[in-house]
Amino acid sequence: MDILTCVKRVPNTGEKIVLTDDKQAVDASGLGFTVSPHEECAVEEAIQQVEQHGGTATVLTLGPEDASDELVTAVARGADEPVLLEAPDTSADPMATADAIVDYIESRGDGEVPFDVLLFGNESADAGNYQVGVRVANALGLPCVTGIKDIELEDTTATAKREVSGGWEVFEVPLPAVISVKEGINHPRYASMRGRMQARRTPIETVEVDLAGDERFEMVELEVPETEAAEAEILGDSADAASAVVDILEELEVL
Repeated sequence: MDILTCVKRVPNTGEKIVLTDDKQAVDASGLGFTVSPHEECAVEEAIQQVEQHGGTATVLTLGPEDASDELVTAVARGADEPVLLEAPDTSADPMATADAIVDYIESRGDGEVPFDVLLFGNESADAGNYQVGVRVANALGLPCVTGIKDIELEDTTATAKREVSGGWEVFEVPLPAVISVKEGINHPRYASMRGRMQARRTPIETVEVDLAGDERFEMVELEVPETEAAEAEILGDSADAASAVVDILEELEVL
């Protein structure tokens, strides 16, 4: 099985987001970066499937040169081939991102899709657009299933399960296929220090891309959601505070 996993470089979950003065981009000078939790699971799923069936696990990301750090982490975890679609503008819309991925796949396939499975995270942790995997599948004419929590691969088919209230939806699709997975499909392994050192010696295939966004849309500005300041009331520092705790629990109708 030859599997391509597409991941997105996003700010570390939970970090404070600061915008540039013109509100056109995120100020990344003080941010750390990672890949989205769903996509970490997609990388792990590709590695596990290749360990079971043989083949190669290729991991691809689109972004600036610094995005190679996320590829190194994926290789340290067990991925085989890292690919960077290098573009300085990381604010590409889903259509432009999907087009760049499709162009790369077609450049490797000589008229055919050169991978058995294309894995995506169900949605990215920053924009959460749910679009790139579906757009890639549509452009390549491939079957697509989303929100998947279990995958079984055979020679020419994939069985994918989506968790629903009270059970599962089960899909059988011919390969090649596009599958987007959700966090919880597996438990991503840690990248060891030795693995990271070895991964840094792995050559990264780098392809410069020119992103052409959808000219029908124009971004006016970005806004950071307002947050409410939380206040804490100290009821006491000894057993004397017990009565105050009881009063609050009664107000909340817990008691």
